[in-house]
Amino acid sequence: MPEAVALPVVARPPAVADAAYRQPPHHVQIEQALLGAILTNNAAFEKIGDFLKAIHFYDPAHQRIFAAIETMIARGQIAEPRTLKNIFDQDAALEKQGGGAYLADLAANAISIINVEDFGRQIFDAFQRRQLIDIGQDLVNESFTQNLETEATQLIEGTEQKLFELANAGQVGRGFIKLNQSLNSAIRAAETAFKRQSHVTGVTTGLRDLDRRLGGLQRSDLIILAGRPGMGKTALATNIAFNAAKAFANSGQTEGAAIGFFTLEMSSEQIATRLLGEYSEVPSDKIRRGDIRGDDFGRFLEVSNFMASIPFYIDDTPALSISGLRTRARRMKRTVPDLGLIVVDYLQLLQGSGNRRDDNRVLEISEITRGLKALAKELHIPIVALSQLSRGVESRDDKRPQLADLRESGSIEQDADVVLFVYREAYYHDQREPKQKEDETPEKFNDRHANWLSRGEQIRNLAEVIIAKNRHGSVGPVQLHFDGRFTRFTDLENQMTRYE
Repeated sequence: MPEAVALPVVARPPAVADAAYRQPPHHVQIEQALLGAILTNNAAFEKIGDFLKAIHFYDPAHQRIFAAIETMIARGQIAEPRTLKNIFDQDAALEKQGGGAYLADLAANAISIINVEDFGRQIFDAFQRRQLIDIGQDLVNESFTQNLETEATQLIEGTEQKLFELANAGQVGRGFIKLNQSLNSAIRAAETAFKRQSHVTGVTTGLRDLDRRLGGLQRSDLIILAGRPGMGKTALATNIAFNAAKAFANSGQTEGAAIGFFTLEMSSEQIATRLLGEYSEVPSDKIRRGDIRGDDFGRFLEVSNFMASIPFYIDDTPALSISGLRTRARRMKRTVPDLGLIVVDYLQLLQGSGNRRDDNRVLEISEITRGLKALAKELHIPIVALSQLSRGVESRDDKRPQLADLRESGSIEQDADVVLFVYREAYYHDQREPKQKEDETPEKFNDRHANWLSRGEQIRNLAEVIIAKNRHGSVGPVQLHFDGRFTRFTDLENQMTRYE
């Protein structure tokens, strides 16, 4: 922080008497000093041009001067009192300050450009404080006004959104990063992965073959997990999320991550019941029906004690908008700093901002997928969003999904870094039990039926995760074992033991 500097007071018309109310935060003298420094040496603009804008100035005349300086510098011209004088001599808004002569006064009383960035930060700080006052006043006024169109939760979300945008406005970006710095980061990530038991650079899925193909779920990635109803999308997403949270707890926080699970379709109790059934090895449908034995409660208690330490957080708020989800995710990141993965079940149940006047669902989905991708980059964590597939899959002989089967596929495919499809042949095979044809002998039918049964046994517990898009590597299928009793996906060769 530079030493305090006595700022000159540029001659201005006599000020009116101080009002009896509190004035908004402002620094007119600092604004004068900053403008004078830039007018004297345009190189000073480089120190504040990436975060300070005309609107951040308190004095309207200073706003106009800064905007003119910014425009001229952007054009490659020199902004100084002589080049700006003609503009402001004819500007009625600057006339009371002395017109173009005021620019010369600013430059004549300029201070060294050493303090320019600090002055810019003070001006911006005062602007933020004025904005906070405005947001607070708006919130008070809107809270007193009750109407059927706006709920209190919408006011809260809207205010949080404004506060977040205000907090991020004016932040200086990372700027250019030299290649060797990026290389060092990449090498450190590889070294960390080498030391990990799973050897993945991202968040582990707990599924060995999938981790090998993807390297785990990578930071800032939007991963789309799609499939037709009945394929097990939610089951796979729950398995992956819980595997990552379990790895985080069991590894001393060196692998996996804390999980935020947004479920727009199921309740938190239903998700918990699935996990309880999976790890107690009591089918979740039996738990719901109460079709359980007395000794099962001992297993429930054992499993619940094991699960109590797992950092797995569920939000089952229905009908969430993308802005509401973004607000909740940011809030969770503040309260759970170890948050490393967000799951959204599922994308088509999210709502857009609601600002559009048309009913174009494709545009709304585009807004949602862009919002999820931006959130993944902002929080620097992967986001897994589940998605439905169109019915076009059902009309083909080969039911394996393709990218074109994604609903509103243009935006989803474009914004996603990774697209995964869940496919279980057994689901369709069971629906195609052969019937005896009129001209078919019993022997021939029995052969066909036996072949159908044999194929059914081969694929009974077989599932595929098809990597259809992967910005970071190869595409293709990964085979998994699926146990429908407990809605559990595991590695094909090694079946998971309880609490493994």
